[in-house]
Amino acid sequence: MANHSSSSPILCASFNQDNSCFAVGTRDGFRIFDTNTGRLCYERAVGGFVIVEMLFSSSLLAIVGAGDQPSLSPRRLCLFNTTTGAPLRELNFLTSILAVRLNRKRLVVILQDKTYVYELNSLTILDTIDTVPNTKGLCAFSPCLDACYLALPASTAKGSALLYNVMDCHLHCEIEAHRSPLAAMVLSSNGMYIATASEQGTIIRVHLVSDATKQSYSFRRGTYPSTIFSLSFGPSKQLPDILAASSSSGSIHLFTLGFASHPSRSKRSSGFLGSIIPDAVSDVLDPSYHHVLHNAVPAGVKSYAVIRKVENVTDTSSTELLACRANMSVITCNGYFQEYNLSIDAQNGLSWALGREFNLLTVSLDKAP
Repeated sequence: MANHSSSSPILCASFNQDNSCFAVGTRDGFRIFDTNTGRLCYERAVGGFVIVEMLFSSSLLAIVGAGDQPSLSPRRLCLFNTTTGAPLRELNFLTSILAVRLNRKRLVVILQDKTYVYELNSLTILDTIDTVPNTKGLCAFSPCLDACYLALPASTAKGSALLYNVMDCHLHCEIEAHRSPLAAMVLSSNGMYIATASEQGTIIRVHLVSDATKQSYSFRRGTYPSTIFSLSFGPSKQLPDILAASSSSGSIHLFTLGFASHPSRSKRSSGFLGSIIPDAVSDVLDPSYHHVLHNAVPAGVKSYAVIRKVENVTDTSSTELLACRANMSVITCNGYFQEYNLSIDAQNGLSWALGREFNLLTVSLDKAP
C-alpha cells in the first residue's frame, strides 16, 4: 500500500496476500497483527518504516526504512526474518523504493521509472521494466502462481494499465480503462479480474484479464470527484462477489458483483448486465448494486479496506442466491483498525454492524484488543 503523509501516525499499512494478517509501519518501527483476532503478533522498534510487506503468514518480511537514519535508507530493501530478528538479504537501488510486492516465487520492486522482477529464492533479476513516471508507486499484483500478473500505469495522461505476466516475464496486454490518470487498482487473488479507478474517482471499472478488450463492469461511485485510496475484491475462485473501495470522503463503497451475475438474478436484471461479460456496459449502472457506509472514517483520513470472508446463502431447492455475508477489515491512517460484519439480501438491501475497533498503536504484544 502507498506511503502516507508525515502527519499520519501510520506511515504505511498492508494486508498480506490472503488478508489473514496485516502490518503497519510507524516512525518508531513496525507491527504485525492477526486480522482474525486483532492480536499483535510481532513488533520491532528501530526507526521509521515506509514499506512493510509480508509473505502470507511466514516469517519473511520485505521492509524499507523512512530514511531517518543511515541504516534505514529508502533506497534499501531488506528481507527480514521475524523469527531470528535478523536481515536475510539486502538490495540497494539508486532511487527510493516506492512499492514492493511478493509471492512464493516472485519479488517485485517498484521505483519511479523502473520496476524490477526477481526470483524470490535466489534474488536473481528476471526482468527490468522501464515505466512512465510512477511517483506514487502505483501497482497491482496477484499472488496466484497460475495467473501471476503485475499491473502498472501505462500513461501519465490517461487511465491505461499494462499487465505483465511475471512468471513468464512478458507483457500480457494493455487495458484502456479511464480518460484520467489512474489513482488505484487491484487484481483479484486468482488473477482473473482487475479493478481500476482514476484520479476523478467517480467511476470504478472491472476488466477480465484474459480478454482486456471486454469490460465486465462499470460502477458509478458518485457524481463529485473523490480520491480512491484502496480497492479490494472479495476472495473467490471465480468472479468475486464484492468489490470494496475506500475514499477521501470518509465513505466505504461496496459493489455487489456476485448478485449482478448470479443466474437467479440475471432474469430479473437483464437490463443491468445480461451476462458476466457483455459487449458494452454503460457508465451508469443500476445503483441498487452500489452500497455506501457513510462516515466510516473521518473525511480526508487515508484508509484501506479489504473484504476477507464471503459466504453465499442459497435456497437449497432452487439454488437461488438469498444473501451474501462478508467480513470487511479497515485500517485507518490515524491509527485504528475496524472490522465490519456485512449482509446483503436478495433485494440488495445492505445491513452492517461494526464488530470491533481498536487503536493500532496502543495494543500490547500477544494481547487481544
